[in-house]
Amino acid sequence: MKKYLLLFLLCGALPALAQEKYTLSGTVIDGNSNETLIGVNVVVTELKTGVTTNEYGFYSITLPKGTYTVQVSYLGYKTIEQTLNLNQNIKNNFNLFGNETTLKEVIISDNKTKIDIKKPEMSVNKLSISAIKKMPVVLGEVDVLKSILLLPGVTNAGEGASGFNVRGGGADQNLILLDEATIFNSSHVFGFFSVFNPDAIKDLKLYKGGIPARFGGRASSVLDIYQKDGNSKEFHVNGGIGLISSRILAEGPLVKDKGSFLIGGRSSYAHLFLKLSEEQKDNAAYFYDLNTKLSYKLNPNNSLYLSGYFGRDVFSLRDSFSNIYGNTTVNLRWNHLFSEKLFSNLSLIYSDYYYGLDLDFVGFKWDSGIKNYNIKYDFKNYISDKFKLNYGMNSIYYEFNPGTIRPSKPDSGINFAQLDKKYAFEPALYLNADHDISNKISLSYGLRYSMFYRLGASDVNLYQDNNPVLFNPELKIYEKATPIGQKSFSRNQVIESFNYLEPRFSAAYQINDEQSIKASYNRMVQYLQLISNTSSPTPLDIWTPSDNFIKPQIADQVALGFFKNFSNDQYSFEVETYYKKVQNRLDYIDGADLIANNAIEQIILNGQLRSYGLELLLRKNEGKLNGWISYTLSRSEQQTPGRTPLETGINNGQWYNSVYDKLHNLAVTSSYTLNDKWSFGANFALQSGQPVTFPTGQYEYLGIVVPSYGLRNKNRLPAYHHLDIAATLTPKSNANRQWKGEWVFSIYNLYNRRNAASINFRQNADTGANEAVRTSIFGVVPAVSYNFKF
Repeated sequence: MKKYLLLFLLCGALPALAQEKYTLSGTVIDGNSNETLIGVNVVVTELKTGVTTNEYGFYSITLPKGTYTVQVSYLGYKTIEQTLNLNQNIKNNFNLFGNETTLKEVIISDNKTKIDIKKPEMSVNKLSISAIKKMPVVLGEVDVLKSILLLPGVTNAGEGASGFNVRGGGADQNLILLDEATIFNSSHVFGFFSVFNPDAIKDLKLYKGGIPARFGGRASSVLDIYQKDGNSKEFHVNGGIGLISSRILAEGPLVKDKGSFLIGGRSSYAHLFLKLSEEQKDNAAYFYDLNTKLSYKLNPNNSLYLSGYFGRDVFSLRDSFSNIYGNTTVNLRWNHLFSEKLFSNLSLIYSDYYYGLDLDFVGFKWDSGIKNYNIKYDFKNYISDKFKLNYGMNSIYYEFNPGTIRPSKPDSGINFAQLDKKYAFEPALYLNADHDISNKISLSYGLRYSMFYRLGASDVNLYQDNNPVLFNPELKIYEKATPIGQKSFSRNQVIESFNYLEPRFSAAYQINDEQSIKASYNRMVQYLQLISNTSSPTPLDIWTPSDNFIKPQIADQVALGFFKNFSNDQYSFEVETYYKKVQNRLDYIDGADLIANNAIEQIILNGQLRSYGLELLLRKNEGKLNGWISYTLSRSEQQTPGRTPLETGINNGQWYNSVYDKLHNLAVTSSYTLNDKWSFGANFALQSGQPVTFPTGQYEYLGIVVPSYGLRNKNRLPAYHHLDIAATLTPKSNANRQWKGEWVFSIYNLYNRRNAASINFRQNADTGANEAVRTSIFGVVPAVSYNFKF
């Protein structure tokens, strides 16, 4: 009986096994520049199936033998259709074209961000550069980071604050990648501008949850940004001139249709106006950065890319103070196509963040920073149209410099000092599968195995009972413990090691062609810690590795969402709810001194963070009026309980508002195209005030009035809100003329809201009464800039 059953099953399976299948693969590029396009939809209409191009523009799909209509579509480009007879493996590259009748590089009228209902991808936002360039921003400078603050679940610490916060996490919990290289500080001028030149950016995607297994090392989000490759057909220049900064970018062929170059520069020059004032002529405050990329196609199966970024901020006050900081990255990439179904990318990456401080009036110079060297090898295996595998590895070597002190003058009395440099090694392996179970159910699941080794050479402090922080039961405060000795580790000797499995899972159930339900879970482990007790990162903050005292942060997040397109895709709506918990979130004892501390473990306590919320996003994708409304209702709380029943912990061991807690977050952004000459944009942002700690009283000691403080983050700053508007004028030009330009007029904070960056308490010099003083960064800020292209 078993033999007959086996024969029956084999006979039933033979027709399927005998069915001939072939692979259609290739690259999708911009037909005007040969720029590869990321996330293009390649759909086989007869089978209602398809794929999207990867980060390098490659696609692959395996189908039964037959004749098919292939539809290729991408935001802002004309959709094309092509009939193919698939009777063998076919390599077919598609060229997409946009109408360049204006300065914009793509068609704005079709600039919509549709939800892909069927894909299990969720908690992901993608913004086109053309949409970002239409948003009004401060001081007339187009800004990538300011644009993502208009998305649900994304906030910051207020005006002039660097970084961004995602779903109640810290700014240090975001992995920011530029052409796969880590950016440790994403801001110029302490948060007024981002380090990303919009003219050089091709694609950006923000992962807030459901993070693929190829990413790791941060507990909150991933901002993945790719630079343009450069135009391998024609030479072009574009740029912009603003009130306080300007930019220019040139691109063109090295070898036509095979190799290209891109080089872009940007600089501010507001400090030049200081020279007009006798009092300010010796002061300076400016930034500059440089984007570069070389691309070369060796043959149809091999391509090389060399990209780099260099940026610096410079501040100086006469001859007494100067501050220089910035990022440097270099990435050498090799794309190789093993077959129609197997694509690979090998990257060699260098990243460096430097911070320098010269206090001439004191007589010393201070240098600090972090470097990493990364090798990563990624593979994408298109096994079938229903099943795809992503797998690979990466290994990162870190070098941390907490601080180097040098005398700036021979007679300064300052001696050379070097805080112990720290070293670490972080290898990881990952495997991720994209699996269409049926026409309605799609899954993405994977596993990342990460390791971390804290390495010497270093002298590690030893403490009684291995406890660097003591609790004083009489005063009910935490105090530094005194080391009882040191243990020396030689170069590359392992001081402490960790390893974790990081599962990732997301699923989508397609209710019908217009709506779906999605769910996800991911675990992320963060081995690097930012030593900072401010609400937003500052250049003086120090990165440090996990070790025997500082444990890795472990984040677990679940999310559930509903997604819908309606009115023939003119509108899209998504709602998500999430819950995230982070173990080993750093907290600090009262009165912690973080700067130039060679025993940072003496002021640190390990706590936990939890955040949860509801996110709503309504988009209008088509028509003259485009934009979206986003709203987030959320909580972000931290807890640091006592380690023993006698200890009070922080805030008596209770959950308290983290500095990233924003109960309400509303953002509205819109753009309206009136005609070929005029277009308009507007943004409105409203957020709950940031949690802060205000004094609850005061006492006098030896004639000095000393404030006393209550529980941490019990108070809040006033609500934060502002309205920005912009108008773009594109003068009519001769169709045969290569020069094209536009004027952008903008007003930031139209109704002059004086948002509080901080509130300080002081004694009035005249009355002697205590008073609270609000510090604001911006009032109303008008700006004008001119953009050009030829």
